Amino acid sequence: MIYSLRAPFALSLFPAAMMLASCSPATSVDSAPAVEPASTSEVAEKVGPFSVTEHGTYDRPWAIAFEPTTGNVFITEKAGAIKFFQPANGKLGTVSGVPEVDYGGQGGLGDIAFAPDYAESGMVYLSWAEAGENDTRGAAVGRGKLVCEDHDSCDIRDLSVIWRQAPKTTGRGHYSHRIAFSPAGDYLYVASGDRQKMQPAQDNKNTIGTIVRLNLDGTPAAGNPMMADGSPANEIWSYGHRNILGMDFDAQGRLWEVEHGPAGGDEFNLVKAGANYGWPIVSDGDHYDGEKIPNNATRPEFAASAITWTPVIAPGDMIFYRGDMFPSWKGTALITGLSSNALVHVAIDGDNASEAARFDFGNRIRTIAEASDGAIWIAEDGEGGRLLRLVPAK
Repeated sequence: MIYSLRAPFALSLFPAAMMLASCSPATSVDSAPAVEPASTSEVAEKVGPFSVTEHGTYDRPWAIAFEPTTGNVFITEKAGAIKFFQPANGKLGTVSGVPEVDYGGQGGLGDIAFAPDYAESGMVYLSWAEAGENDTRGAAVGRGKLVCEDHDSCDIRDLSVIWRQAPKTTGRGHYSHRIAFSPAGDYLYVASGDRQKMQPAQDNKNTIGTIVRLNLDGTPAAGNPMMADGSPANEIWSYGHRNILGMDFDAQGRLWEVEHGPAGGDEFNLVKAGANYGWPIVSDGDHYDGEKIPNNATRPEFAASAITWTPVIAPGDMIFYRGDMFPSWKGTALITGLSSNALVHVAIDGDNASEAARFDFGNRIRTIAEASDGAIWIAEDGEGGRLLRLVPAK
């Protein structure tokens, strides 16, 4: 079921965005200007089953996450800033101590995640694109202590890199670098994109095109399927991935991910230890120049996707919904769409999945998070991307 936002108010509330193919070669965004945050809107608009309120605009937001102890929403901006919105009073704060990022193309500041023991440790995890030698770059993950001594600012102290994509490569695409913690809080999973190099995703002498499973300090986790093969294969949990931009665990503790295909073939996958997801040998999409790629079904030795999309949805992020505000959605997945301008609702049935509904927001949706009250928050992509709160429509 597809719900569209093409009513007259929607055209003004959600300006049209340029439609892009899923993860096509990136354009540089180095010169993007800073955008002053807008004030919180108290006017709610109806979008499908949602009542939507706006809570400021941001410069190319990439990730949002709720601080567990305060409920404040932390927003990473791709050029290298972190801000936080305080729902209790509508104020906006800034964060210092952010790492230097290699900003351009698809690179910059990426994910933000609060440690499983954040209430005691105060530790926060970040991912970003990091420059290397000879015009190379790669994803990095670091952690530091978040200290907020007033209501308007926070500082990340003693930030240190705990993991790096290996090796750094040329180009500015497909970093992935989404972060997820295991349900028990003992492991850190990091999505490591194929960097648009393709073949390394099948070579386990590197971590390109993989999901890695680490201890919380960034060291390889015991029991990883290639532990006996030495570094860096001992980090790898699964491989044969292209560009993962969303990961989350379901109620059964199983990891799922959503990734960009080439020209067609976006994938929603149940992630299993040691599994090979086939990129670039198979795909339900084709190369951008029209060259055909054998479909997933032609090679049963590779892990099969639960869903593939052609035309693409161009996923930006995903969560499994756990709250009570939308009770019929508990245990289902919500995926943000870039070129699809949509929030995609996915139902789960065992190891299988199916698209249940699609909600057209009329703009590229980059990221999603669930608040402690069960409200859904999303951020639009690009300059002036809005932070939006979704609750059931009245």
